[in-house]
Amino acid sequence: MNHIQRIGYDFLIAFLSTSVLVLIIFLIFILVCRKKPIQSQETLPTKLTATPFPLTNIDTATDGFNRRRIIGEGRLGTVYAAVLDHQGELIVAVKRIHPRLVLSNAGFGFSAVLKSLSLAQHPNIVPILGFSEAPGERIVVSEFVGSASLDFYLHQNPDGVSLLDWSRRLRIAAGAAKGLEYLHQGVAPNIVHGCVKASNILIDVNFCARICDYGLGFLGPRERRGLVGHVDDEYWAEHTACKESDVYGFGVVLLELLTGRQCEQGLLVKWGLPLIKEMRFNELLDPRLVFPSDVKPFVRLGKVALACAGNTRKNRPSIGQVAVILSNLEISY
Repeated sequence: MNHIQRIGYDFLIAFLSTSVLVLIIFLIFILVCRKKPIQSQETLPTKLTATPFPLTNIDTATDGFNRRRIIGEGRLGTVYAAVLDHQGELIVAVKRIHPRLVLSNAGFGFSAVLKSLSLAQHPNIVPILGFSEAPGERIVVSEFVGSASLDFYLHQNPDGVSLLDWSRRLRIAAGAAKGLEYLHQGVAPNIVHGCVKASNILIDVNFCARICDYGLGFLGPRERRGLVGHVDDEYWAEHTACKESDVYGFGVVLLELLTGRQCEQGLLVKWGLPLIKEMRFNELLDPRLVFPSDVKPFVRLGKVALACAGNTRKNRPSIGQVAVILSNLEISY
């Protein structure tokens, strides 16, 4: 082998060695990349379903359902502030369903429904943490939101009005719409609230809207108390809640935010919607607040309320459409 042939032979060996090395590195790179997505999926947190609590634990946490612990009372039950001994002390809201609803077998399938509802998780809803059931008892355990409801701020607390200026009212409207949109479209299976109203929208310490009591309508399907005026006329034909009836209730909430008035079993809709149609916002808007310097966002808000509460189910917007409009209003105000 002459000198030139030896140089060519050495070059070929070096080239092949380099090519094999590059190929090996490339194959290792592909294998590593393929493994990464699998590892990331395995480490994703999983939302656990509601915890079943013995009734004795709930009784202890509420001091025997002591009346001094009551923080609310509604159409389905009484709500207590409680401290549960569960992985450390945990402050929760305990909703004790009215005995008459339990005895009427309204709680059939209770645990299965609560486990399904507890999978919902969003910044604008109050998560369900657990439940308890025993003969004559149905209990819903939720996260404790350290503030009051929108109904309390608007209609019960004399100082609440000053805390809910126009800017915060827009923020609450947008936040509640996002929460309801998540229930209707963002969780599987979708959740119909059943009774969207100001007392079921809690306001936390940061004035963020948090929707509570969603999906519990099965406990009192024919319970009229606290529901009249917050659902559409079509509801009473079948006593079945749907997304469209939720949107109607949300329209009523918007009217309450705009006017500062209570629902009054539907009288607010009959009084307020004609004023919106006739653009008489100087008569419509809450007189306890200074009339806004820029009324356009509230004219838009009024028109959304009109679309939600003034149309038939077929012509109502979805809560997703409403949420987009209100988010834009909040950002631009």
